[in-house]
Amino acid sequence: MRKMLSVLSRVLRGPAQHPGAVSEVARVVVASRNYADFASEATFDIKKVDLHRLEEGPPLQAVLTREEGLQYYKIMQTIRRMELKSDQLYKQKIIRGFCHLYDGQEACCVGLEAAIKPTDHLITAYRAHGYTYTRGVPVKEILAELTGRKGGCAKGKGGSMHMYANHFYGGNGIVGAQVPLGAGIALACKYFGNNEICVSLYGDGAANQGQIFETYNMAALWKLPCIFICENNRYGMGTSVERAAASTDYYKRGDYIPGIRVDGMDVLCVREATKFAADHCRSGKGPILMELQTYRYHGHSMSDPGVSYRTREEIQEVRSKSDPITLLKDRMLNNNLASVDELKEIDVEVRKEIEEAAQFATTDPEPALEELGNHIYANEPPFEVRGSNLWIKYKSVS
Repeated sequence: MRKMLSVLSRVLRGPAQHPGAVSEVARVVVASRNYADFASEATFDIKKVDLHRLEEGPPLQAVLTREEGLQYYKIMQTIRRMELKSDQLYKQKIIRGFCHLYDGQEACCVGLEAAIKPTDHLITAYRAHGYTYTRGVPVKEILAELTGRKGGCAKGKGGSMHMYANHFYGGNGIVGAQVPLGAGIALACKYFGNNEICVSLYGDGAANQGQIFETYNMAALWKLPCIFICENNRYGMGTSVERAAASTDYYKRGDYIPGIRVDGMDVLCVREATKFAADHCRSGKGPILMELQTYRYHGHSMSDPGVSYRTREEIQEVRSKSDPITLLKDRMLNNNLASVDELKEIDVEVRKEIEEAAQFATTDPEPALEELGNHIYANEPPFEVRGSNLWIKYKSVS
């Protein structure tokens, strides 16, 4: 406050003597704004979910605190910028192979993560970068994994589809294969009686896989604490849901399993629905099915331009009307939970973090050839692994 008064007195003596003083006053006034100037929380009406085999669903209102809003905003911006940087590195041929980007769907992973515990378990498909980050892996380790470097979260051996963390069992490259694996994790949760649940995610393109329906059956019979989540981004590998499925009501696909359909572009809708689903599982009622209606801005993978089966106008319309980051930003600004300058500062901070992570991911060395056989098993003594022919041997270290 003293500094602000000092600057103001200098300005009153004459701006010609202090040409930078006016802008300095503006900066000091913004910096002097304290937490008391903002609302601590706000209540929002959220979209009603569609129900299957349920009499009641999640609430129609959600409370967002200022702290939560800033946290969600930063995480979603980080994922968005990370994916845009991945796009750039791929086009520069620094990232190679398969690469499935998550931008547009950030509200799904952020809302979901806000509603479950860090000790709960999560397994997803190959569009896994967002969940890898929300499960605690730093951006630089994710980008380094994408570029195949030693500092990657899987030591440069997993690439885009195979990243792991505590209680996170990665992306899975086989369409739909993570769903029965998720049921197995849920079976372990029930066996150990630790009140933990498993979230098993898949896309609309995988929803017609037979193994998913087999898994529904077992999960319902054994009342497994598993949330099955279909991230319906409206297109599989170049095919719209209407052309791929006789019924696009994915939340009803479990038949005898309760289901809910949720606006996956609204982080608060996803959060409240996931809390509801998690409580359902923890109470011993068995599995529940969620359909998150979302949208991917990029193509199916980096080899797909994404505009041969949908129009650029459609993508732009979703961006302008339903973008998850813009929706959260507008809510916070319109309800005095944050200022424009504050959110801009977060944007600058995020961009800096992404650039530093990209610098690491492009300069970190690739893993040595001798490490090719490592990490086959956990907690096992070293053993020999045959290479590409009988005479090449590698030593595997856990």
